[in-house]
Amino acid sequence: MMWRRADRSWMTQAAAMSPCSRRSRATCARFTGCVRSCRRSSTRAPSSKWGGMFGRSIITGFARIDGLPVAVMASDPYFYGGAWTRDTCHKVIRFVDMAETFHMPVVYLVDCPGFQIGLDAERAATIRHGVRAMAAVNQATVPWCSIIVRNCFGVAGAVHQPAGRFAMRYAWITARWGSLPLEGGIEAAYRAEIEAAHDPTAKLQEIEQRLIQLRTPARTAESFWVEELIDPRDTRKVLCHFAALAESLRRPGPRAFGMRP
Repeated sequence: MMWRRADRSWMTQAAAMSPCSRRSRATCARFTGCVRSCRRSSTRAPSSKWGGMFGRSIITGFARIDGLPVAVMASDPYFYGGAWTRDTCHKVIRFVDMAETFHMPVVYLVDCPGFQIGLDAERAATIRHGVRAMAAVNQATVPWCSIIVRNCFGVAGAVHQPAGRFAMRYAWITARWGSLPLEGGIEAAYRAEIEAAHDPTAKLQEIEQRLIQLRTPARTAESFWVEELIDPRDTRKVLCHFAALAESLRRPGPRAFGMRP
């Protein structure tokens, strides 16, 4: 990994706000407000928001970073916690296809706990529409940069960038990723152990605290192929570097999309 081990002062400050307990979620939600992150990462020129009242768990729009045009996606944890609903999947498909059509690099600020679950999600066939969204992302050929600001879990979290080709990926110190988040996952994975305990509540808290100590992004960033753990204040600098690299890769010409499930 490329982050400097000698300079950890910002990591200490950010770790204090890391979502290591249920009590700190409200603070982290304000800290990782993706609307503010988009505005601070782009230039002063006004960005163009796209589909603001549809599929609201993800924000989409167009902006200029260091004067260069990019297509921006950002999870919005204030709607379904950032989980992808059926409408969100449709929004992602149309937006990524538009970015591909007009050869615009994609910047994705990730805070996604996965697909929406529950009876309503099953009735809406969220997973079926989600697979089409995954196909759209993986068929895209434009340069792609993901900034993981908080959650990245489940199948929807796994599609935060195209698979099988190079795409840049950075993470804040508040980032956490995996197959399943601790909240809710502990009760399922350790159900027998918790039920057999004399005090199930105390046992649940004990297991939770033990696992929280192991989920720092510094432990798994390299295995997760994260380019670098960055100070949130350096997000704009990183994106300016990406935009400059992506500009030289833009090529005119028609785009075609393959079959999707």
